Amino acid sequence: MLEIVVVMAIIAVLALMTIPMFYARIPRAQVEESLPLADIAKRAVAAYYAQSGALPANNEAAGLPEAKKIIGNYVTAVTVTDGAINMTFGNGSNAKINGKRITWRPAIVQDTRVVPVAWVCAGRKIPDGMAVGGVNVTDVPPDSLPMECR
Repeated sequence: MLEIVVVMAIIAVLALMTIPMFYARIPRAQVEESLPLADIAKRAVAAYYAQSGALPANNEAAGLPEAKKIIGNYVTAVTVTDGAINMTFGNGSNAKINGKRITWRPAIVQDTRVVPVAWVCAGRKIPDGMAVGGVNVTDVPPDSLPMECR
């Protein structure tokens, strides 16, 4: 009987150690589920750049609806500012990311529109030989960012 109690105690301790890991996955999963909304804006910004050689100043210039109309289960707005795409979390999002933002900045080879726009997520390193537009305003906690943004 004592051996069973010891085994149960060990299992309980291991289970308690893994619980925080599961809670950390919830906000990250919500961010990852919201990424297709940013893809809509990425296509519009890239098309604007390919056509004009400049980055759009805002949603209207990029041909997108106003920021508060690009929404989802966990997103309350997708805003284009000087080419950068800022996604604001809200609606049903986890308290850890609610009201927080994540930024994708366009990386371009200046004066060479034929080179496609690359996207720099959050504080990632800018590719060599490229310049980025916009400002990074990411305030989503690093452990809630998708892998490509860390």
